[in-house]
Amino acid sequence: MENTLRYILLVTCSLCAIHSSFMDSSWSTKKHPEWKKLILTHHWPVTVCKMAEQKCQEIPNYWTLHGLWTDRSQMCNNSWHFDYDEIKDMLADMNKWWPDVLHPNGSQLWKHEWQKHGTCAATLPCLNTQHKYFSKGLALYASVNLNSALEKFGIKPANTYKVEEIENAVLNVYGVVAKIQCLPPQQGEDVQILGQIEICFTKDFNLQNCTVEPEDELLLTKKTNMKWRVSYEELHVCDKLLNTYYPPVQ
Repeated sequence: MENTLRYILLVTCSLCAIHSSFMDSSWSTKKHPEWKKLILTHHWPVTVCKMAEQKCQEIPNYWTLHGLWTDRSQMCNNSWHFDYDEIKDMLADMNKWWPDVLHPNGSQLWKHEWQKHGTCAATLPCLNTQHKYFSKGLALYASVNLNSALEKFGIKPANTYKVEEIENAVLNVYGVVAKIQCLPPQQGEDVQILGQIEICFTKDFNLQNCTVEPEDELLLTKKTNMKWRVSYEELHVCDKLLNTYYPPVQ
């Protein structure tokens, strides 16, 4: 699967680089400003279930995809509804690498990601269909292989780390700074819980640093009325002064 997705990534990257300058300017409005980077967002399934206060079944023991996000725009075209039939040919990969952890074999997460982020990413010709958007997310996920990168530097579940140790693992493998997000300590505790790792790309799919900007905290705390909801407002950029627990699958 990884070799196939890497091939798709190489081909589509070149197409995006050629056509990115021809984006429809009508998408860049005051309500939906032009976005500048893509964010490949991984979440740790154990933490997802903890945030939802849900006992999940058959939790993956690897980082799964949360989404492929743009950095500025959200909900760019509410009339462009998610169509399950468009991704039927890649359901096996979607269910394995981009699963709805809270609703196994369901499509609520995919619907949410398409409506909130995919309709904005679609300003790139190589992301302008649901099939292109989700296949690109899978290809980027395979090319990054976050699970292997963390293990290479000894970052494994059931242990506690400094935030810098996790950041350095990503930096040493990819040469860029990731955004590490955690659940804050519960009352009476002094350890935060690792929850999400973002790796950023330019519009032509070159890796770039994920800078933490003031508005990021506002986005993390903003509530949504979508049916697929987890308390993601509880996630914050990890506090570098606190230890970070990487919870195991039990």
